[in-house]
Amino acid sequence: MILKVYSLDGKELRDKEVSDALFNSKISTGSIYYAIKNELANKRIGTASTKTRSEVSGTHQKIYRQKGTGRARAGTKRSPTRVKGGIAFGPKPRDYSYKIPKKIKRLALVSALSMKAADNKIRVVEDFTFESGKTKDLSMILKNHIPGNRSVFIVSEDAAMLRRAGGNIPWLNLLSFSRLNVHEIFYGQAILIQESTLNKLQDHYKV
Repeated sequence: MILKVYSLDGKELRDKEVSDALFNSKISTGSIYYAIKNELANKRIGTASTKTRSEVSGTHQKIYRQKGTGRARAGTKRSPTRVKGGIAFGPKPRDYSYKIPKKIKRLALVSALSMKAADNKIRVVEDFTFESGKTKDLSMILKNHIPGNRSVFIVSEDAAMLRRAGGNIPWLNLLSFSRLNVHEIFYGQAILIQESTLNKLQDHYKV
């Protein structure tokens, strides 16, 4: 597959051949679904908690006598049917995370990248050094390549200044090439990647 390489000011420079196994593979929508569901579940904190009838404050004494009042039988005020009573079947702290097979995760990532490549939403930019760490400088570069909405910038692991500048852009998500997120790639309106990082990405997945 061929991707275009662009300069920092948005001009087309040359063609770059990339691996079909990574960017032009058969798309598996099922694996994308399972991978996104897994990633979102693993992000859940799971700290929601309610009190059962044994944990709320109040006496265990019977509210009123069993017979002779004409009212329905009632026990403790901690009953879930009473105001300020316990919660029946409420949430408790739990771990929502789980694992899916590595082959499914890889297939989902390849499918997501192939889907974006087919839609011409992957943009390769020439290598550049970014030393200032200023959001203003990064925004000047981004406006020539991606729209101002939800987008992904795939960077190297040592791109500290890029991460520093991109952290202040709410619609931009910076991902390391070795720790890609299927959820962000799938919903990203554009994928930006430097040419050298693209080579590292292909080497990392050995394609």
